[in-house]
Amino acid sequence: MSDFRNLGPLFQKAMGLERRPVAVAFRDVPPAGVAKFSGAEPSGCSYWRLAAEGRVFYTVPSDHFNCPIGSYTHNIGLPRDRAQELDQTLSLMVQIGYLKMEEVPSIPRLPQTPAVVVYAPLGESPVEPDLAIFSGPPGRISLLIESAQRAGVCAGIPILGRPTCMAIPAALAGGIAVSAACIGNRVYTGIGENDLYAAVSAKDLRKIASEMETIVSANATLAQYHRGRRAQLATE
Repeated sequence: MSDFRNLGPLFQKAMGLERRPVAVAFRDVPPAGVAKFSGAEPSGCSYWRLAAEGRVFYTVPSDHFNCPIGSYTHNIGLPRDRAQELDQTLSLMVQIGYLKMEEVPSIPRLPQTPAVVVYAPLGESPVEPDLAIFSGPPGRISLLIESAQRAGVCAGIPILGRPTCMAIPAALAGGIAVSAACIGNRVYTGIGENDLYAAVSAKDLRKIASEMETIVSANATLAQYHRGRRAQLATE
């Protein structure tokens, strides 16, 4: 567990990220000494924003009811009096052309309902995380992808569209997933239009971190190399 304390700052510094990587853990019971989230948020991805800002807390299924889509990807059933909200949201998305109903069954979901979800900055997670969520410009996220490829974590990394939260079950199943981020996520988290997400299974973070220094150095060397080639070979 102790090396996760070091991995958060390591990744943030090496990748030059403005936002702190977020640790997410799924548990059967609340961890000792961790506060339960109080209040309300419009989406599950809103908790990513709070954790990136430095908060450490856990949620229970009812904290996710406000987002029918996020509840779906997290395999959280809505209560009977709100069960129609998923169909209503999907109907709106289909009506405006944002989504086709036949796409819904292919959206990744957690295999079982989490009793407790713990959120924290990666360097401050009170428990062993199940995955980490990174956000930043493509040039920064590419360092993570290249480090993962060098570590042999995943040969083919999917780039996902909407909904952003499906990157969590996708990463848990495949090791790493990149998301272009949906409009709902951008509104709820405030990330910029030029930013992407990468969700990484925690079991692979150490291997990826071990290759990060090599990849960052290689990118710096290649940047200088390509600038030289551009200066020598470009005619316009």
